[in-house]
Amino acid sequence: MDHRVFIYNFKNDHSVRRRHTTYLCYEVQLFDVRFGAPLGMIRGFLHNQHHPDPQQRCHAELCFLKRMSSLRLYPGQWCQVTWFLSWSPCPKCASKVSAFLRSNSHVSLRIFAARLHAYQEGYEEGLLSLRDAGAHLSIMTSKEFEYCWRVFVDNHSWPFRPWDTLEKSSQALSERLQSILQNRISLFHPPIGYLPSFGFFSPGRFPCPPQRTSFCFPAPPMGPQHHPF
Repeated sequence: MDHRVFIYNFKNDHSVRRRHTTYLCYEVQLFDVRFGAPLGMIRGFLHNQHHPDPQQRCHAELCFLKRMSSLRLYPGQWCQVTWFLSWSPCPKCASKVSAFLRSNSHVSLRIFAARLHAYQEGYEEGLLSLRDAGAHLSIMTSKEFEYCWRVFVDNHSWPFRPWDTLEKSSQALSERLQSILQNRISLFHPPIGYLPSFGFFSPGRFPCPPQRTSFCFPAPPMGPQHHPF
């Protein structure tokens, strides 16, 4: 992703209210449940697909779900998906992603959002539905922004430079998200054996991107038009 595109779309201050395109950076980590062994990592990014025909339009989250079928996972595989979103899912996308998670117990999802999609009625219920379907939701902090800068952005070896309002905006958004998620007791109870023993990685300990990944799923080259599924 071009560094200017990343900053323009992921910046979390009040100047971005009219930027409605969602960018989604993703990591798909595959595991063999029988041995607790990683099988490979896929990384890339997507954005909303605009089209004159409303039936042909597709939000980034739903574009990702459409491509998940190409992984052709077998029952012994477990899939850990991490999204870094410029906007949290809208109510419609949240509903469809929640349904996907409930019907695919071998897939777990972590969502880190730069901003909350708060300008559409029902967005709180959408976030609650994701939580109840087992998704883990957080607001991006400087650690997540820096990680995306290193892994998904054509950064010309420049270090990530946080903008002045990053931490203040992140804290305010995080408090708002936690207020929403604590609104009621979660209805989601993971079935026994749902999570393998190796569990989730900690958001504060993102590994540096490896030079080579498993031979099963080599890391794709990055580019604005590249969708490796």
